[in-house]
Amino acid sequence: MLSRQQETLFLTKKLDQEPCQDIIFRSKLPDIFIPNHLSLTDYVFQRFSGNGDGDSTATCLIDSATGRIFTYADVQINSQRVAVSIHRLGIRQRDTVMLLLPNSPEFAFSFLAVAYLGAVTTTANPLYTQAEIARQANASAAKMIITKQCYVDKLINLQNDGVLIVCVDDENGTVALADGCVSFTELTQADETELPKPEISPDDTVAIPYSSGTTGLPKGVMITHKSLVTSIAQKVDGENPNLNFTGDDVIICFLPMFHTYAFNALILSAMRTGAAVLIVPRFELNLVMELIQRYKVTVVPVAPPVVLAFVKSQETERYDLSSVRMMISGAATLRKELEEAVLLKFPNAIFGQGYGMTESATVAKSLSFAKNPFKTKSGACGTVIRNADMKVVDTITGVSLPRNKAGEICIRGDQLMKGYLTDPEATATTIDKDGWLHTGDIGYVDDDDEIFIVDRLKELIKFKGYQVAPAELEALLISHPCIEDAAVVAMKDEVAGEVPVAFVVSSEGSQLTEDDVTSYICKQVVHYKRVKMVFFTDSIPKAPSGKILRKDLRARLANGLMNLS
Repeated sequence: MLSRQQETLFLTKKLDQEPCQDIIFRSKLPDIFIPNHLSLTDYVFQRFSGNGDGDSTATCLIDSATGRIFTYADVQINSQRVAVSIHRLGIRQRDTVMLLLPNSPEFAFSFLAVAYLGAVTTTANPLYTQAEIARQANASAAKMIITKQCYVDKLINLQNDGVLIVCVDDENGTVALADGCVSFTELTQADETELPKPEISPDDTVAIPYSSGTTGLPKGVMITHKSLVTSIAQKVDGENPNLNFTGDDVIICFLPMFHTYAFNALILSAMRTGAAVLIVPRFELNLVMELIQRYKVTVVPVAPPVVLAFVKSQETERYDLSSVRMMISGAATLRKELEEAVLLKFPNAIFGQGYGMTESATVAKSLSFAKNPFKTKSGACGTVIRNADMKVVDTITGVSLPRNKAGEICIRGDQLMKGYLTDPEATATTIDKDGWLHTGDIGYVDDDDEIFIVDRLKELIKFKGYQVAPAELEALLISHPCIEDAAVVAMKDEVAGEVPVAFVVSSEGSQLTEDDVTSYICKQVVHYKRVKMVFFTDSIPKAPSGKILRKDLRARLANGLMNLS
């Protein structure tokens, strides 16, 4: 039998001698016509203009914090009025506007207003520090920041440098507008008929979200009108849409709107289909369940930490959750056991996963969500999205792999980013000369075209040459009845190179010890996957998307700071 080194050498020589044909995976759904020649706003509101079949009086956005309701006509008019106003304030085509806002209708109005002008939106977490905000604003050359009064103190230096600050008015009207700021309410008083009509190319950038920075410094991701229209259409267009949103749906959105998953996959997709979106400022379990009951929510998009909260909660039986027909998990992979456990809480729901990244948009989506659904497996993150190609490649040789062989997932299609802002080197590393975006995720395609994610390429732990997937160990740890949450990272080791260590959040009142944890894992895995050390902590650091911030945990290890409480 050939060793791994001999096999690699053999395959490399073979590649040099004869080109190897890619094994390409496609959706089970047929390709559809995608009108990606349209601008984003023309596409999203296509049903509500001209001869479209949309009802402009239907509810589009519901603000759970205030009870305000906006129809599709309201959303278009408010967005166009804001566009007219910010144009008067100097925003022109290809200028950048930063949104530093929590979930709110004003976030949607602002994003759409900027798109109407052919300008560019960059979104940022309002909880960022002053330095983080300044870094992104400067990198994206933001000329205006739309925010709330409570965040203005973090923008003083930018304001002094000439960046215009627009403030969404305080809900109670009790906080005076900060000096030098423009009132958002004033922006909505303009005449929408004065909206400029710039010539927008499909290849013009419409958004620059920043990648999470979990594997390096955050980078601006240039998303075009064409890529965003394509991504939405891949999900919700066609006679048998992959994601069957309808005008009867009420979709709850507590996931952060500054994250591409919430705004692209949920809100813009909902607007394309005529569904209503219930906007919730943040996730609070009991509040969310009360809102589901009150508004008869039909679609609940989640990230794995939210699923875990539902599963662990003893309060779910107090609420009527029977209206939920669809629960969509994204932003990070979810293990089979959690998927099955959460369905017990939502008796009428179909559960499925999606998979994507900021740079690629949606890569895969569960076909259980299709209008004519397919049978799917627990733990799978779906099948490749329509109108796109996918392949799985060996991480060493780059050889295209067949079904049931794990390797790096690569995706190709019009939904991909244009590139990283002012970083052609990073762009070339991510998107190769043939147009394949290398995701950095390790996974495989099974015999039924379903995709399973194993781990991140850069997060695999190398123990004496063996590969250890943190996600596998985390799934085992969370299955322990006394463990609420867990994360596994690599720790440097003189002999093994790297060893897996665990950060664990134990259940309240439990007397769990390090020996309990290591013994529990030891009985279930091969020797090189055993957890070598356990650090107990109050919480696991995570990005707003729900992804574990392993770099923070690795930094704690490097600095000898094991206590995260």
